[in-house]
Amino acid sequence: MANHKSAIKRHKQSVKRAANNRAARTRVKNVIKEVRAAIQAQNKEDAGQALIKATSVLSKVAGKGAIHWKKASRRVSRLARAVNGIEA
Repeated sequence: MANHKSAIKRHKQSVKRAANNRAARTRVKNVIKEVRAAIQAQNKEDAGQALIKATSVLSKVAGKGAIHWKKASRRVSRLARAVNGIEA
């Protein structure tokens, strides 16, 4: 454990940030699961709504730095391509 006052503060901050990042990445996984479930069920309307929600979550998480912005963009692109591939 850190001994200096500033190092103790930095440690507390890093623990807090790590928890926030972990929660954000879990949210990302869950919204992606929702989109994939709708795609699997061939439900274009639900998949479209889930994609909008997933895009929003991915953008927010990438903006906060929990995941890389290019990774977020790639995931949105692949999900959108899959949703658009559903037969109406």
